[in-house]
Amino acid sequence: MNARNFPGFIRLVLAGTIVVLAAYWAGARYGQHQPTNVEAVRPNAAKPERSEPNGGSLSGTAKPTSASLAQRDAILTDDEGINVKVYRAASPAVANILTKATEYDFFMDPVPVEGAGSGFVIDERGYILTNFHVVQEAQSIEVVLGDQTRYPGKFIGADQRNDVALVKIDPKGKHLTALPLGDSSQLQVGQKVLAIGNPFGFQSTLTTGVVSALGRTVQTSQTTLIDEAIQTDAAINRGNSGGPLINSHGEVIGINSAIYTPSGTTAGIGFAIPINTAKRIATDLINEGRVHLAFIGVQTIPVGGYLSQALELPVEEGLLVESAAKGGPAATAGVHGGDRVVMAGMQRIAIGGDVIVAIDGNKVANTMDLSVILNRKRPGDTVTMTLYRAGKKMDIPVKLGERTENQRQQ
Repeated sequence: MNARNFPGFIRLVLAGTIVVLAAYWAGARYGQHQPTNVEAVRPNAAKPERSEPNGGSLSGTAKPTSASLAQRDAILTDDEGINVKVYRAASPAVANILTKATEYDFFMDPVPVEGAGSGFVIDERGYILTNFHVVQEAQSIEVVLGDQTRYPGKFIGADQRNDVALVKIDPKGKHLTALPLGDSSQLQVGQKVLAIGNPFGFQSTLTTGVVSALGRTVQTSQTTLIDEAIQTDAAINRGNSGGPLINSHGEVIGINSAIYTPSGTTAGIGFAIPINTAKRIATDLINEGRVHLAFIGVQTIPVGGYLSQALELPVEEGLLVESAAKGGPAATAGVHGGDRVVMAGMQRIAIGGDVIVAIDGNKVANTMDLSVILNRKRPGDTVTMTLYRAGKKMDIPVKLGERTENQRQQ
């Protein structure tokens, strides 16, 4: 650079720096801001008193009176009144569930990981329902109730297949608000529903909508599903998982669990676990400390399409039994597993076993079909398994057993 032009270059750099700093200052002062801390107003929260010029005070009561609440409620529409009434009664029982776990990075160094979700109190003794994926692998659990009181949480148990978990806190003599549980079998499409939870960490958030559909089967992972799912357009976002879906009478009719979205945020299609499923699971865990899961004792592989043709099977779809657990329900009933191993591409398959096509008349084409059927059964139930063996169709009665945590078969 020419020495004669150097002072001009310096002036240009200084001018540019001043412009950038001025733009940054203007943006910081007048631009759009993201919240740095957001808290919901707690029900009956204390408000600081403000003095009037004459020495009196301006409605700074620690707790709204019945008269003041009635005055506020008087201006509400009927629909708004339902929303306010349900939220006022339910929000103290809705919990923010904070978890801590340890994961390992590429170099196998421990990395602390924090998570958050929702839950709700179902019993004054401190039992709280939530999703299994909210507390999965958590090494510590903290529960924050609607009034901001904090308690250490104890993991009681879970039904991983249905993504339901039970946590307990010790209220230490404090009276807890517990939500009444409704009957999800009586729901109808079009009914009003309200969801309360902690989306993105914003505690005590209320969204409303309707029951959009019923009876959905939603696969949420390779091993979990929502059977008879309640579909709703009430906004459900990350952090709402485990929170209650409530009807207009204030009864919980579902546990918010999943959304269908191409963008990662709510798209008007959310799914909740029916509360009747959760009640059965909670009853098992509270009374016996474990969930009674039906178990048939088979390891299978779907054989639809080209695989059925390649193996010259007599059906176009079904489940090929690769193995039947020794002493398990299926093996005891006479179900046969494979007797030789072949390669299908890069996959090893045990062939020669029975092909299951239906249970109790319900078609079985894949492992999810089998999981749904078993989810609706209890240990000790007897089912009729329709299968093909060496090209011959037959029906075999199978008495279901009880699944343990270390069993890989269904």
